[in-house]
Amino acid sequence: MFAGGLRLMLQGLYTLLLRLLLPLVLLRLWWSGRANPALAVNLGERLARRKTQRRGGLPPIWIHAVSVGEVQAVAGLLRGLRERDPQRPLLLTMATATGHQRARTLYATELAATSGRAALRLRYAPFDLPGAVRRFLQQEQPCLALILETELWPNLLRACQRAAVPVALVSARLSERSLRRYRSLAPGLMQRSLQRIASLVVQSQDDAARFIALGAAPSQVLVGGNLKFDLQLPPDLPQRAASLQSRVSSGRWVWVAGSTHAGEELQVLQAQRLLQAGTLAAVPLLVMAPRHPERFAAVAASILREGFVLQRHSDGGAIAADTQVLLVDTLGDLLAWYACAQVVFVGGSLVPVGGHNLLEPAALGRPVLSGPAQFNSPDAARLLTAQGALQMVADGAELAAALQNLFEDRLAAGRRGAAGEAVLEANRGAAQRSLALLQPLLPAVVQDGATGSNVA
Repeated sequence: MFAGGLRLMLQGLYTLLLRLLLPLVLLRLWWSGRANPALAVNLGERLARRKTQRRGGLPPIWIHAVSVGEVQAVAGLLRGLRERDPQRPLLLTMATATGHQRARTLYATELAATSGRAALRLRYAPFDLPGAVRRFLQQEQPCLALILETELWPNLLRACQRAAVPVALVSARLSERSLRRYRSLAPGLMQRSLQRIASLVVQSQDDAARFIALGAAPSQVLVGGNLKFDLQLPPDLPQRAASLQSRVSSGRWVWVAGSTHAGEELQVLQAQRLLQAGTLAAVPLLVMAPRHPERFAAVAASILREGFVLQRHSDGGAIAADTQVLLVDTLGDLLAWYACAQVVFVGGSLVPVGGHNLLEPAALGRPVLSGPAQFNSPDAARLLTAQGALQMVADGAELAAALQNLFEDRLAAGRRGAAGEAVLEANRGAAQRSLALLQPLLPAVVQDGATGSNVA
């Protein structure tokens, strides 16, 4: 009785804190959208104040993918769900404007109208406030919620339980750092939230052990693998990469620093400066892509302050021969630049962010460099490192040395790139395994002309 009351009090405090922070969150989102329309988030949808686009028919399966990485990772799962039951509507939600934009591009065919209705719909996920999640569930009436990775939202999980909507985490991960944070801040609330999840399909045995340590029942936890290993490269990528490559002087080497953060760009620029002062026959072009679009202007100013010749990707046209740094200040072009590069550095790793997607450049056969902070995807980092596809660097000086070695030894660079492709190929299949493990929760397949129900 006391434990139950304490959990309710903690959930109430959590909700109160969210309500207090909400004006600041709304202001930040409004300001980002005002400064850059491409970053505008539909606040009506995030508060579930807008009426749904759903018009009867079967209740949808709801898939939540937070941002760009998860939106791309869910492709195999969406394809498997569609193949299993073509009549079942699918609803894909995300929390960021960049994720929404990527979904519109990546799933354009699935979003096209079919037989009078869309095969797939997009909308923003609601904020984790009781009223917002309740309205969202009333509007959409999903028969199942599949949430990617580690989105443990107490109010959302509570509302799904009350609405009899089963929830599963898919490709779920939990780092040691997150485990310590959850256990120190609100272990009872997290344990209760986990108990409201019907199934946790996790990435690895280590993730399984951490979820159980947080309070999940062992019977809930199943190992399905990491959906990001099922990465499918866009069919138009070769054409997009060729278009970008045509802007670079013939024969000039390119290295990309992708998804960089504050405190990291200066180390990347240090590496470029050391390369320029080194023994390479020709100075390579650095293509820098900051993780957050709202930082484009600040990063451009920093590059100029450091004395580099800068050009913006958005300017278009040929890249001048004396350009030292190209700033990718658009959305959706990083993967194509990866395809143009001889070497890729993946950011969020020389600062304590936890690292970003190492598998995209590996899938393209590019040797990958990254920093030591890899707690977001430790298994991918471990596998790539073990096979020689990934090299860790501690700072700008080590980054420069690694780049110089790879530019000077193209055979070694080729072997590293091939090793990365082999790691992805050996670890594919997470979408199929996850769907098989989720089978008890999936709604019954509907035949043409039949009506659906919420009963699995």
